[in-house]
Amino acid sequence: MCGIAGWADLARPLHDGARTVRAMTDTLAARGPDGAGLWAGTNAVLGHRRLAVMDPDRGHQPMVISDDRDQPLVVLAYTGEVFNHLELRTELELLGHKFRTDTDTEVVLHACQQWGTGVAERLNGMYAFAVWDAPRHQLLLVRDRLGVKPLFYARHGEGVVFASEPKALFAGRLITPAVDEDGMRDFLASVRTPGGSLFQSVYEVRPGTMLALDARGIRERRYWALQARPHTDDLPATIGHVRDLLGDIADRHVRADVPLGALLSGGLDSSVLAALGQRATLGDLRTFSVDFAGNADQFVPDALRATPDAPYVRDMVAHCGLHHHDILLDSAALTDPAVRQAVVAARDAPATGDMDTSLYLLFQAVREHVTVAISGESADEVFGGYPWFHHADTLTTDGYPWRYLTGRSGTYQALLRDEVATGLGIAAHRENHYRQAVSEVPVLPGETGIQRRMREVFHLHLTRWLPDLLDRKDRLSMAVGLEVRVPFCDHRLVEYAFDTPWGQHTFDGREKSLLRAAAADVLPASVATRTKAPYPVTQDPAYNRAIREQAADLVTTPTAPVWTFLDPQRLRDRLDRKVTNRATRAGIEFALNLDVWLRTIRPAPPR
Repeated sequence: MCGIAGWADLARPLHDGARTVRAMTDTLAARGPDGAGLWAGTNAVLGHRRLAVMDPDRGHQPMVISDDRDQPLVVLAYTGEVFNHLELRTELELLGHKFRTDTDTEVVLHACQQWGTGVAERLNGMYAFAVWDAPRHQLLLVRDRLGVKPLFYARHGEGVVFASEPKALFAGRLITPAVDEDGMRDFLASVRTPGGSLFQSVYEVRPGTMLALDARGIRERRYWALQARPHTDDLPATIGHVRDLLGDIADRHVRADVPLGALLSGGLDSSVLAALGQRATLGDLRTFSVDFAGNADQFVPDALRATPDAPYVRDMVAHCGLHHHDILLDSAALTDPAVRQAVVAARDAPATGDMDTSLYLLFQAVREHVTVAISGESADEVFGGYPWFHHADTLTTDGYPWRYLTGRSGTYQALLRDEVATGLGIAAHRENHYRQAVSEVPVLPGETGIQRRMREVFHLHLTRWLPDLLDRKDRLSMAVGLEVRVPFCDHRLVEYAFDTPWGQHTFDGREKSLLRAAAADVLPASVATRTKAPYPVTQDPAYNRAIREQAADLVTTPTAPVWTFLDPQRLRDRLDRKVTNRATRAGIEFALNLDVWLRTIRPAPPR
């Protein structure tokens, strides 16, 4: 896993291209602490920062295939992992390709030379890459199917600049950072528009899409999207196929030439991967869990979380014989202004309270032990794990089903200045956003009722909800040089589960019935029957006191950039309340994080 950046313009030579792209690439040093590289041509420059995972001693990038006169034919800057690279390598060798390294990067390079714009359909993995085809004078930007790896771009003149993160685009000083109104609407409405961003004129390459720049201009091609296909397997065959897929996916995801571990919460998703990963590594998997100082004494169950994680983690460690590490975080670290700034800078966005901060600190601690970690992210989206999948009103209410997040964003909206709230029109934006999203859902002929609605719900989660979680996971892990893999995003599993009837997903009356049944034999009974619990948050009163004190300082700073959007009196009113409930806490965290973010995007002078 690495970071990439670059600039291409077919209309003029890039005389200052190397200097510009080097500045862009330097901002991605945390993503690639093991090396830096730059390739500069007349009309294209590609930069790279490397986190060495496969064949650490070789595989430096950008990687080039040259002709007999040492002229470049294909140049690649690549980040991610392709998990079927061994099979592709064998196929390419039979076609006459020669390899110098054992990296998946070189496989992708030769695959680009062999199959051109048809390369992406052959890849199984999480990736974002730029490839310059010198004979065709063409730049391709390619992103994986689910959008696990980020890739942003902006138009500049007749060309494009691109990078793994927006901050790298701004470092080149070819474009100026400014808040995008639609991006802010998305953030406040708890939705995500494919291809959009929080910054004006900055776009994401959409998941499952490639962007081409050549003599015909800039064109976008969708190479993958979810399709509705008939499901013909009965329940036992479905469970068996899910298990076979999980086994193969686990085997592929533990391949690495550096230390590898797994995140373990004691929930079903992470536990399945830890158990299968332990088997695939022959008992050599390290696992990591997060908890908060004082949580054992202060834990209070609520509607989302009935039990703490620790007892289930202990059951998993004993059952599977895991090499386990408990990561304990305290409120001093969670409220440290320097940590808050690091988290906001990593995300290029206002962070989500202590959830983002604790995840960053967890990744930082994990990186002291391993370079690669496996995460259970996306199992809820693939197998229907969230509580609202199973609420009756999900079937009857016309709108996004993640309504508790709407409550959080409602807390944010309540702090807005009146003129800002009116101008943004967030409720109408969310409604229009939903209508567009539903119109894209594929259905089978004659599909109606609960099956059609649940297909909509799955599609909405996979295309409008999951991308934000994947972006958070990537940004916060790569900010500390940790590669996090997400096996449940394997497109074969996603496609199969998407077409599985809802009755099979819930055959035993529980959430994630298929996943439980497919992996029950590798789990302790306590974990196999545990109810879904979200990522933990601290319940330490010291945390609430600290953020209230920081917010009190903020409201006494009239020049703070946050007041462009928020009404300081509304934040004062929340601070005057005696009790810091969930809504008050979310509002305070939002104000603090928004202020930090706005300070980070104050524009540098353009060149």
